[in-house]
Amino acid sequence: MSTVPTLKKTYSEYVVPELIKSRGYKNKHEVPRITKVVLNTGIDSEADKNLIADVARDLGLIAGQKPVLAKSKKAIANFKLRAGQVVGAHVTLRGNSMWEFLYRLLSVALPTIRDFRGVSPKLDGQGNYNLGINDFAIFPEITVENVKKTMGLDITIVTTASNDEEGRELLKLMGMPFRRTEAAKASTAA
Repeated sequence: MSTVPTLKKTYSEYVVPELIKSRGYKNKHEVPRITKVVLNTGIDSEADKNLIADVARDLGLIAGQKPVLAKSKKAIANFKLRAGQVVGAHVTLRGNSMWEFLYRLLSVALPTIRDFRGVSPKLDGQGNYNLGINDFAIFPEITVENVKKTMGLDITIVTTASNDEEGRELLKLMGMPFRRTEAAKASTAA
């Protein structure tokens, strides 16, 4: 028997009715939803095979599935890059693994960042959200002793929202800790 992820349950029981009420959707299928989450990290072109294996292992631990190694398509001498050299790793999460990752991100990883004041409220123009993390050791799956080099992580949350306002409202109701903008601070102070 499989259990429903906590965040997916929150989405169906709280977020969908709230968005129908606030946005005036006619049925629940109009409500924007999260379709996938993509995790991406770059690897230094001069990295040795052990570092590449470590990064792939760590990204696999965070995502819960094996990452795909991205290789360069052509050689660029100025960047000391050869064709076929590993330059990054990425994972695409869908379904229950996506919901479990988002739950860990929102409730465990982001709150552990020192002096955390929220994430940027900017979306990409089509309702999707991109988040950059400087060090992926904030995830509890990563043991700091095993990390030889700190690596960044790009997280892309793809939604079916038609614009940024819908996407922002969806993510805010899901628990995304958006940073308060100056305009929002001024309107609450007045």
